[in-house]
Amino acid sequence: MAQATPEGAGAAGGELPTLAEATRVWARIGLLSFGGPAGQIALMHKELVEERRWIGEARFLHALNYCMLLPGPEAQQLAVYIGWLMHRTLGGLIAGLLFILPGAAVMLGLSILYVLYREVPLVDGLFFGIKAAVLAVVIEAGLRISRRALKNRAMVALAIAAFLAIFLARVPFPAIILAAGLIGWAGHRLSPALFGAQAGHGQAGPDVTGVVDALFARGELDHVRPSTGRALRTLAIWLPLWLAPVLVLWLWTGEGSVWTQLGRFFSTMAVVTFGGAYAVLAYVAQAAVETYGWLQPGEMIDGLGLAETTPGPLILVLQFVGFLAGMRGAGDLPPLLAGSLGALLTLWVTFAPCFLWIFLGGPYVEALRGNRALSAALGAITAAVVGVIMNLALWFGLHVLFREVRTVSFLGLSSDWPVLASLDWRAALLSAGAIVAMLRFKIGMIPTLAVCGVAGVILTRLPA
Repeated sequence: MAQATPEGAGAAGGELPTLAEATRVWARIGLLSFGGPAGQIALMHKELVEERRWIGEARFLHALNYCMLLPGPEAQQLAVYIGWLMHRTLGGLIAGLLFILPGAAVMLGLSILYVLYREVPLVDGLFFGIKAAVLAVVIEAGLRISRRALKNRAMVALAIAAFLAIFLARVPFPAIILAAGLIGWAGHRLSPALFGAQAGHGQAGPDVTGVVDALFARGELDHVRPSTGRALRTLAIWLPLWLAPVLVLWLWTGEGSVWTQLGRFFSTMAVVTFGGAYAVLAYVAQAAVETYGWLQPGEMIDGLGLAETTPGPLILVLQFVGFLAGMRGAGDLPPLLAGSLGALLTLWVTFAPCFLWIFLGGPYVEALRGNRALSAALGAITAAVVGVIMNLALWFGLHVLFREVRTVSFLGLSSDWPVLASLDWRAALLSAGAIVAMLRFKIGMIPTLAVCGVAGVILTRLPA
């Protein structure tokens, strides 16, 4: 008896699922995409490769490797890429939007609840515990990325240099990314053994092929062929879509308005966010707190805790930043309306370029993947990202564990140092417990956050 094929697989005839079938699956993925990029990529692999066989194993990894080269959230861009492969631009839009919108809606609701009920003792205790757990989450992410990126002494040196540059010299994150890329590119020419292409995102499993692979073999996917005309049309559509709102707000509200600042700052972040959300959060946190005054240090950590508990990309934490910035720069607008507009603006300028990278670069992915110098540059960037994440963990640790932090300057360098007498034993206890739970006992992120939240409610009733 023949086995039934999975829903929408079309294995016998090699036919693509309908757009409606694909939309239902993308909606399911968007609603269940907890656990950061690793969990999200695993979910897509299970749904698209293993169960439905819409795309083959090798092509899935090929697409993932390309998305790893791009700035922005790789899991969301992988969804856009596969949606684009199957159903052209409309398919990519549906896949990408459904990956973002459930989490964005939850994050907006949580942001509103945060500002309305933050001072309630129960909620305050809950966030106290979650902040302590977030420190463990960031440390675990840094260790995970370092195991993949720091393959030799050159990569370790780059990570240390990046940490010192951002911690002591306050070098901007984009400058660190640019310098690391140039070092990797030049280093590949001088010493390919040290700066060779980094290992990919894991080895392929069994030779699973899918419907998309069959269509490639028959030459039926015309939209994946490189075309100068199509590339120019993509730029002509998506660049204005991305940047026109920023320009309009600048002309309407002026250079110094919070709307212009949000649009300009997060548009820049969208171009340099190599290495995922953890890499850019340290720079965003420092800029949002120290440069623009949009947030207090503890609020940035609260926002990351909220983002960890929602579906969708972790970079949705930037929506929380935009909400608080808009609310506090509301002017004549009602604060919650201004905050919602700030969140929407931040969401737009963060994710609009993700679609541009895929629709523009997708047809040229083979050439990019085979470029060894480019792979070496991106491997060096990933190593530098480890150092940036180390700084993020230290920054979070200072503001979670200590009630007072001072800036110390020496020989033109400055950094934050804790006042040791201000150590909060409750936060230290919760953070240590979360670190042991995640690193030693491999307890998942969501259970750890939940337990620490409840423990925070209990411990905040005790004196610090």
